[in-house]
Amino acid sequence: MSLETPMRSESRLAGWGNLIHSPLVLPLAGLLVVSILMALASDNFFNLSNILNVLRQVSIVAVLAVGMTFVILTGGIDLSVGAVMALVGTLVAGLIVHSGLPAGVALPLGLLLGLAIGLFNGALVAWGRMPAIIVTLATMGMARGLALIYSGGYPISGIPSWISWFGIGRIGIVPVPVIIMVAIYAVAWLLLQRTAFGRHVYALGGNETAARLSGVKTRRVKLAVYAISGLTSALASVILTGRLMSGQPNAGVGFELDAIAAVVLGGTAIAGGRGLILGTLIGAVLLGILNNGLNLMGINPYLQDVIKGGIILLAIYIGREWR
Repeated sequence: MSLETPMRSESRLAGWGNLIHSPLVLPLAGLLVVSILMALASDNFFNLSNILNVLRQVSIVAVLAVGMTFVILTGGIDLSVGAVMALVGTLVAGLIVHSGLPAGVALPLGLLLGLAIGLFNGALVAWGRMPAIIVTLATMGMARGLALIYSGGYPISGIPSWISWFGIGRIGIVPVPVIIMVAIYAVAWLLLQRTAFGRHVYALGGNETAARLSGVKTRRVKLAVYAISGLTSALASVILTGRLMSGQPNAGVGFELDAIAAVVLGGTAIAGGRGLILGTLIGAVLLGILNNGLNLMGINPYLQDVIKGGIILLAIYIGREWR
């Protein structure tokens, strides 16, 4: 008995230690603190309709952040996600309105375009050995330019009304974008936590040389994560197009920064190798709650950007010190 008790105590302490140093602790604590502050500042914050509205609003950035999480976990970055959204949205709308394609054909073509751009980015990073920040910055400019050229700089409207279901539809009381978001996160969680590919993503971000020497096909992993980022950008574009009921060449400006912010606030190390997809979801919701609360409080939009930037810097600093 005298030997068993200390062992149990040590095991319990080890369990608490693992819990305390979990990547989810800081995001959850931040979410709790911000939620309490916003609830104290606004009586309407915890209304069910407002909560569902927050989740619907964050769905687009949250979906973008899924692909961004995969990329950042490998130590990369993807600045093209917002521009890819715009290009996919204008292409889908243009194919339907100007080319007469059925929406059921145009939407899959839009998803394929997003996937193709992701593969293009991944190929240049993996086989071209070019810095991801330069590759995706160039792709951002190219995609935005193509969207403006294709649309003539104007929104393309006149798409079928049923597409709005993806952006503003509901199943019961739950917005469809929220359901899509949850489904995508479930798939991403399975990929990262239950497959060899997920282990390779973490290994690549932790130490690329060691991962390669241990047999990980690092180039293929890089190609895959950028392809996932392109695909999630296209999926986010479908939600946005359904919400706006048009293809907007100027859509998604600054969304890449929001997606990166969601990943960082969710506890993923910006250098790669550490983080959880659930943390990214928490980070996206935290960002959405912050936006919603500041709007309810009537804070100047320009000041909101300053506050959010400060919070992101604080999150990065605390996360670095925590680790």
